[in-house]
Amino acid sequence: QVQLVESGGGLVQAGGSLRLSCAASGGTFSSSVMGWFRQAPGKEREFVATINWSGGSTNYADSVKGRFTISRDSAKNTVYLQMNILKPEDTAVYSCAARVPAWRSVYNYWGQGTQVTVTS
Repeated sequence: QVQLVESGGGLVQAGGSLRLSCAASGGTFSSSVMGWFRQAPGKEREFVATINWSGGSTNYADSVKGRFTISRDSAKNTVYLQMNILKPEDTAVYSCAARVPAWRSVYNYWGQGTQVTVTS
């Protein structure tokens, strides 16, 4: 059974940085798409970034382009989200998700989420 476990959330001041990690296990991820999503209180969940595990191609929401970087470490089966120049509006629960295999149209595995709070 595929499991995704996020870590690295916390409290940070505006302008600061955090790195989130998503440790994946229980599956074959060489043909998958991994994504980060976030949900702020009272708001819909929104897409943040994705990475194609095999080719490494990435995609970002406009709101985080130039500030966030998604990457993966195949040896560790881990996906990262480096978040720089954080803003109070980045405050949300960040969740890792996977489409395994990549041809699936919806994310079929989700982590439990990690809280990121950015203070002004």
